[in-house]
Amino acid sequence: MNKYIILILSLSFLGYCKAQKQETQPFLNYSKTIDSLMQISYERGIFNGNVLVTRNDSLVYQKSFGYTDGSGQTELTKKTIFSPGSIAKEFVAVSIMMLIEKGDLQLDDKLSQFDLGLPAWSEKVTIKHLLNYVSGIPQIDYDTVKNEEDILKGLQLLPNLLFEPGTDFKYNNNSIFLQKRIIENVTKTTFQEFVKENIINPLKMTDVGFDLGYDYPNRARSFDVHKQNAAESIPSKGWLWVSIGDLNKWITALHNNKLISKESLETLLQNQYFKGQKCILGSSDDLFTIHMHGGQFYQFEAAFISEFKNDLNIILMSNNKSKSFEIIESVYNIMKGKPFRLSKKSIYRQIRSKCHENIALGIQYYYDLKKNNLDIYSFENPNELNALGYDLLSSKKMNESIKIFKLAVSEFPDNANLYDSLGEAYYTNKQYDLALLNYKKSLTLNPKNTNAEKMMEKIKKHSK
Repeated sequence: MNKYIILILSLSFLGYCKAQKQETQPFLNYSKTIDSLMQISYERGIFNGNVLVTRNDSLVYQKSFGYTDGSGQTELTKKTIFSPGSIAKEFVAVSIMMLIEKGDLQLDDKLSQFDLGLPAWSEKVTIKHLLNYVSGIPQIDYDTVKNEEDILKGLQLLPNLLFEPGTDFKYNNNSIFLQKRIIENVTKTTFQEFVKENIINPLKMTDVGFDLGYDYPNRARSFDVHKQNAAESIPSKGWLWVSIGDLNKWITALHNNKLISKESLETLLQNQYFKGQKCILGSSDDLFTIHMHGGQFYQFEAAFISEFKNDLNIILMSNNKSKSFEIIESVYNIMKGKPFRLSKKSIYRQIRSKCHENIALGIQYYYDLKKNNLDIYSFENPNELNALGYDLLSSKKMNESIKIFKLAVSEFPDNANLYDSLGEAYYTNKQYDLALLNYKKSLTLNPKNTNAEKMMEKIKKHSK
């Protein structure tokens, strides 16, 4: 019998049966089931990282899978330090709320109060707008900025906002940059020093730091599907790196109101302008019973699900971005005694080499796997073929890339993003008529696709 079928049967038995020993060892069955799930995920090549599950201050499960970088020479440990991606923004928002609770700031304070040399629009933008991504300030242009001076200069030269503050939503890192500047303006110290003094030291977080270089002890390096380490860089400073254990300390302290009040926490846990939209702490429900957040940075990926009432924390941190967000849902369902699923193997990773060598054989391999292994590979996920298409495009294999994107739109004919990708491949290959045709199709499927609109205008100007 196939080893995966055996493991799946074992998972099913552990996931749905209650052993007699559960009263004396309440977490034993959870731990075994989670371990089987994670082991399969690692063997399938869809998870490389650390896992931690705690409940009521007790350890349910903790384990490391894989290596600190693409070389595969050093194994991960529980003290390995990762980038948590956007989860690091929680430290910025909570710092703002700490200063508000002290009376040093107010939610309605305007940007113009902080001597940043910003244009007249800063009179309309408040801290509350920044915290909820409704300021109208655009995203940082990472193609042109190299450092914080460039970011600030870009904002100082920004003539107009994208929209009136509070009337629309735009997730962006300029809001985070400005919040850090506000903290520094008020405290007369760096954001990093403020967090160290008021959060890191009081919580006894020891495996943590800011803007860590590649050679920092226990610091993981992210790597891609080719086992190539990513060139991790960011123009702004003050980005937190943390171990999974210290991230657990942060979540626990935050939810037990050791840093800010319950009222302040609830202010951050829901978007104050648009119900159901992202908030700076990720997301919660109307009754504030659960807190979920995920983040990505290059090939780093981190996610947590936390329940307030049961004091349950589930955390995954990976340095080889794949399916952490899917896997953590399954771990959560295991802890809740609910049905869960095994994340499937990446079809992109499986057929990649053949597609680079011979695109016709690669596509035939795709169809063969779909015919015989539908339950093992993630054929239902359009992002798999999309990722492969861009892989080929970045390798300057234009025709191969176009063929994969054409395969993708034939498999998912109602997916606007895939037509946008095919349009980009045709545009890169200077096949402008076909690019225009696919951008039009994408815009028909998704009228809010502003990128398609911009590219269509660009192609029309080019044609003229």
